[in-house]
Amino acid sequence: MVIYLDNNATTKVDKRVLEAMLPYLEEDYANPSSMYQFSVKPAKAIAQARAQMKDFFGAKSEREVIFTSCGSESANTAIKGVLATNKNKKHIITTKVEHPCVLNVYKTLEKQGYRVDYIGVKSNGELELEELKEKIDDDTALVSVMWANNETGVLFPVEEIGEIIKSKNPNTKFFVDAVQASGKIDFDLKSTNIDLLSVSGHKFHAPKGIGALYVKSNVIIPPLIIGGHQERGQRAGTENVPYIVGMGVAAELAKESLKYEVTEIKRLRDKLETGILKRVFNARLNSSISNRVPNTTNIGFEYIEGELILLHLSDIGICASSGSACTSGSLEPSHVLRAMGVPFTSLHGSIRFSLSRFTTEDEIDYTLEKLPNVIEEITKLSPYQDELEHLRSSK
Repeated sequence: MVIYLDNNATTKVDKRVLEAMLPYLEEDYANPSSMYQFSVKPAKAIAQARAQMKDFFGAKSEREVIFTSCGSESANTAIKGVLATNKNKKHIITTKVEHPCVLNVYKTLEKQGYRVDYIGVKSNGELELEELKEKIDDDTALVSVMWANNETGVLFPVEEIGEIIKSKNPNTKFFVDAVQASGKIDFDLKSTNIDLLSVSGHKFHAPKGIGALYVKSNVIIPPLIIGGHQERGQRAGTENVPYIVGMGVAAELAKESLKYEVTEIKRLRDKLETGILKRVFNARLNSSISNRVPNTTNIGFEYIEGELILLHLSDIGICASSGSACTSGSLEPSHVLRAMGVPFTSLHGSIRFSLSRFTTEDEIDYTLEKLPNVIEEITKLSPYQDELEHLRSSK
């Protein structure tokens, strides 16, 4: 038995997505760029997927969609592309809580002479907007923020941020990492000031190894990968037809499931969250209660180690995470929670639970039945027994 509550790390491929992909692995396997009739169906399938992604993004045109291999490639294409077309500008603004696929790009760019400002967040994970306003100047080439945080689920007000950017410097480009927001909230990019936006298929029930980048029609960037003419010269390499098809279908299904996402998945998330906070005396919520995606909760268990919690949960079939899957194995505490000022008492004991449309009520009930006992047993091993006793008596 597996209770999978780590859907911010990756999601199960929807059977309907897999079924749509299979013909392009078995029968219609031609290179879509070839000139013979056998290539027509794969080429049309890519065009259909591009139209599906255009609708998913709420974009104006299919030409604003570029298929990539993942969210990291999309982010690198956007960031490096903007800077390549603004070589005289050396200022970048981002946040302290970005995903490593973005944050590490900026760390590298700092070594190349770029000036990077990292905007802080409040204790509930929400962005310090006034600090952002103050940092934008004439030299700012790019502002880069995530739409939803991968660890806490907290949403940033990207529409408002876009308005702030363009009012301060209309020439500054705005890139949004929407990997964790995709499939969880509705996009209508044509009505925003977002210039570039990245998503990754495996976060909304498409396979791993496929991503997409939205580039507003009036924004011109050079390709990251140079070679053939694919993707209208924006991304070289033979198109991954089955995965592109899968992502298009997954995007369509995600739009259809949005109501379920914000009602039923949220209900299950809230049931899990409330149940844990009620049953476990040393549990605390690490994020804004309301301003977040509907599937995610991050709970700190005070005076115990998160890795030990995860190992015990794994033994009884429950999969969760102590942070980003891309930093698993690191002994460093979460940079997101540190930026929020989460106290050391729960910093190392924080666990992320993230649900999907495949999460069931029975799975939540099982977790609520087993988790308190796991925490209780681990708590007995903590060297902070006096502090724990004080915490227990104060509840």
